[in-house]
Amino acid sequence: MPRPFALPDLGEGLTEAEIVKVFVNEGDVIAEDAPLLEVETDKATVEIPSPFGGRVASIHIQPGQTVKVGEVLITFDDATLAPAAGEVNQISTTSTTAPAGRGHGPVSAATRGSGGASGGPAAAGARVGPVPATPATRRLARELGVDLGTVRATGPGGRVTDDDVRAVTGGAERRPLAPAGQAPERGAVAKPLRSVGVEPPALPRFEQWGPVERQPLSHLRRTIAERMTLSATLVPHVTHFDRADVTELDAIIRRNVEPARERGLTLTLTSFLLKAAALALHEHPQFNASLDPAAGELILKRYCHLGVAVATERGLIVPVIRDVDRKPLIELQRELAALAQRVREGKATLDDLRGGTFTITNIGALGGTGAIPIINYPEAAILGVARAREEPVVQEGRIVPRTLLPISLTFDHRVADGADGARFAAAIVRRLERPEQLLLEW
Repeated sequence: MPRPFALPDLGEGLTEAEIVKVFVNEGDVIAEDAPLLEVETDKATVEIPSPFGGRVASIHIQPGQTVKVGEVLITFDDATLAPAAGEVNQISTTSTTAPAGRGHGPVSAATRGSGGASGGPAAAGARVGPVPATPATRRLARELGVDLGTVRATGPGGRVTDDDVRAVTGGAERRPLAPAGQAPERGAVAKPLRSVGVEPPALPRFEQWGPVERQPLSHLRRTIAERMTLSATLVPHVTHFDRADVTELDAIIRRNVEPARERGLTLTLTSFLLKAAALALHEHPQFNASLDPAAGELILKRYCHLGVAVATERGLIVPVIRDVDRKPLIELQRELAALAQRVREGKATLDDLRGGTFTITNIGALGGTGAIPIINYPEAAILGVARAREEPVVQEGRIVPRTLLPISLTFDHRVADGADGARFAAAIVRRLERPEQLLLEW
């Protein structure tokens, strides 16, 4: 009996995704948890595994296509059909051409790995039927070589969690994935941006003045454009500027570069910014909030998950570090480095990119004297940081060189007034200027 596989709910209000790669061909027989598709949402590129084993009857999508949650992607001949011994390996030798017009090469469960699943007999005690787990957990299992069917589930509804998978391997960290092949070149299709209530006037015909080139926006670029338009349209932005004297902080970072490197870390200003902002948010919780205009309520978040803007070749992505207020600086720096690397390599999961309460964007490495960032909706504020520079400062009647760091706090004027913003920015500056407070948990 044919069984359709539809785009699953990806969480956090995501309603659609763009197909990046299709890893199977019509006629392939694949195992449960074998990679089916790679999709791109407005938050991450996600690999979707097969929820069951069976033969691929029809593929209804192709790379570059945008699909909605619930839309059928692939139809299987028989969802209960498990690959016979050796049949999975056969896929990689017999499926040498992709379905016409799909532009993807064959990748079998055997060549990509399927979380320990193979065509042989099931391991003793293995679970029968699909294993409840998120795409991120399935990917972790494949990276660690763990068969999800043998994992003891502790999540709600019998769901296998990341911690369950790591417990099988004694808490092993993720191994880096083998370098993936180049993504097939996709025929980009231009799609209009979704309206947020303001209809722009028609553009003039620029061709009348000279040659032009039209480039379709990528899915991520289009999503960034829509979200920035949404934020700028709905939220009354106001920005407060300040400067922090980070002379002592800069000296601490320089003195500890080598000791940190010996511990496998590259010490950066951003980890200190994260800690300073998190502690200041405790004093000024309205900036760690979201406004619910329909209910007339301010939602104060009693957790502190901070996003850090990371520039990638695909566009700006904001991964999230959780519970920043409760973590020592050394742990924040380690987690920040690993998270930024996953983002730049395109390996960040949805869990890496959602749940943020406040965002920091540091453009200091690129230069500039300041910037006015747009709020990462539905958050209430964002902190912008420019390049620190040595400048002459008057202290006790003498001119001395000091290192000054420009900051800009942009916030939702519906939830806070200018004086509130000034006090919150000052709380961040105060901690950056007294770095010994930030080092108490070093």
